[in-house]
Amino acid sequence: MNVPGSNVARHLRIAATDRPEGLATKSPVSVSPTGEVRHETRTFRQLDQESDAAAAHLAQAGLTTGDRVLLAVRPGHDLIVGMFALLKLGAVPIAIDPGMGWSAFLDCVRRSHPTALVGVRAASLLSRLPFAAFRTLRTRVTVGGSAWRQALAAIAATPRPLATVSPETLAAILFTSGSTGAPKGVCYTHGMFDAQIELVRSTYDIRPGETDMAMLPLFALFNPALGTTTVTPLLDPSKPLAADPAPLVAALIAEKVTCSFGSPAIWGKVADHCEARGLKLPDLRRLLIAGAPVSGELLAKLRVIAPRCETHTPYGATECLPVTTVAAAELLGEARQLALRGQGTCVGRPVSGVEIRVIRETDGAIATLTEALTCAPGEIGEIIATGPSVTREYDGLPEATRLAKIADGDRIWHRMGDLGSLDAEGRLFFFGRRVEKVRTVEGDLPTESFEPAFRQHPQVFRCALIGLGDAPRQTPALVVEPRAGSFPATDADRERLVAELRELAKVNPASAYVKHIVFQRALPVDVRHNAKIHRLQLAKEWSARLAR
Repeated sequence: MNVPGSNVARHLRIAATDRPEGLATKSPVSVSPTGEVRHETRTFRQLDQESDAAAAHLAQAGLTTGDRVLLAVRPGHDLIVGMFALLKLGAVPIAIDPGMGWSAFLDCVRRSHPTALVGVRAASLLSRLPFAAFRTLRTRVTVGGSAWRQALAAIAATPRPLATVSPETLAAILFTSGSTGAPKGVCYTHGMFDAQIELVRSTYDIRPGETDMAMLPLFALFNPALGTTTVTPLLDPSKPLAADPAPLVAALIAEKVTCSFGSPAIWGKVADHCEARGLKLPDLRRLLIAGAPVSGELLAKLRVIAPRCETHTPYGATECLPVTTVAAAELLGEARQLALRGQGTCVGRPVSGVEIRVIRETDGAIATLTEALTCAPGEIGEIIATGPSVTREYDGLPEATRLAKIADGDRIWHRMGDLGSLDAEGRLFFFGRRVEKVRTVEGDLPTESFEPAFRQHPQVFRCALIGLGDAPRQTPALVVEPRAGSFPATDADRERLVAELRELAKVNPASAYVKHIVFQRALPVDVRHNAKIHRLQLAKEWSARLAR
């Protein structure tokens, strides 16, 4: 079916026509004392009808095209309904991760100027507190309770015309995780979402009728557009590392999940659980892991527990995703040895329609592409990307936009904020965030030139290279988070583990630059992926501790 227009919500209507009785969503509602999970389900036709009813209900409440709407709904069925209802209206949902902390959350709300809130009862109540961030709200609609269900049921199930928009019309504002600075609102147009859907579909050959478990809630929103079933996991997205892997694995098996997207942190827990109990994931065909570099150890475990699965690591950012992708087979081959030797982590080749370059670093704005100096193959520089899904601006942050974007005729290049290099075959190698490199008198040390060699130790859960003191005279140090139950209890245990780490890291001669190896029970990480380490925070804390 061809639904004309540019509104990205048309993809759900197409799925409802092509696969009306196909299962669209399956979300947990409650868990019994015995652990039995009760679900609610919707077909694509039901999901389309329910989001039509929700759009009509929101319109009755006063929402209209162009309204900025703070969407505060728990992951699962209601989130999908709410998002598509707003898109059908032509309103602009604002998605902010509440796990980033109250202060940062309020700052994001304040800067985005929402005129309406569509959220759970708790969010509605919180929005009535006397905070300046909520002063722009004129309308509040509570989602998920009995009143919401009754209101939708009372609306006739008739197709609602989609709001007329262009590909350049603002569709949503999605906030970055803020792992290396204040979170920023990324402006997505309907055309960018369209391009993203097509890139994901074509790159990974995702087909209607597949079953997906999205460990990152926002990525579940791709599924209705792709015609795939969304199984919502029993997972608190603000605390992914605290998740119990048992119900996740049980759902992966029982629902015959064919594809999933999550961070290395959560998939590491799933893999460890399966390995310890001899469990397999026989139906898993495709696994996307992103948010942080993926260890060879995890990839090897996944090969065993999901023998028919292809694991891919897409590289990108909230501002542009996907940019490149690489399969596990390549990462477990020559690329792994290169990473151990300090030559960066391979993140693959550009996806179709995306172009990447590595340019010489500069701290200031780059107005046009002609001002950027391209690095030679193998030379480390700053990664930039352009393509149909690359966003053009941040919401209400003209200076951040000026620093992050490069004009190239009608195209915009995004400065990824990452260090990388391109080899002669066109493969991109990731060397870490620009702002997190350690600056010493001997030169700059990118984090991903050092960490892989240390990460291969079986006791290491994750680690971070940091700079002690002030740039450019920093002292390199490695902060290690041991696996659960492996924290060194005595000075002798510490000395033994340090010696083992240094011996392993000899494969990378540059590892000798690391002057200190220290241990911390839990490294500070971003809440969304639970994988991106806050290295700058760590550096500040350990500089103060070691100076005492």
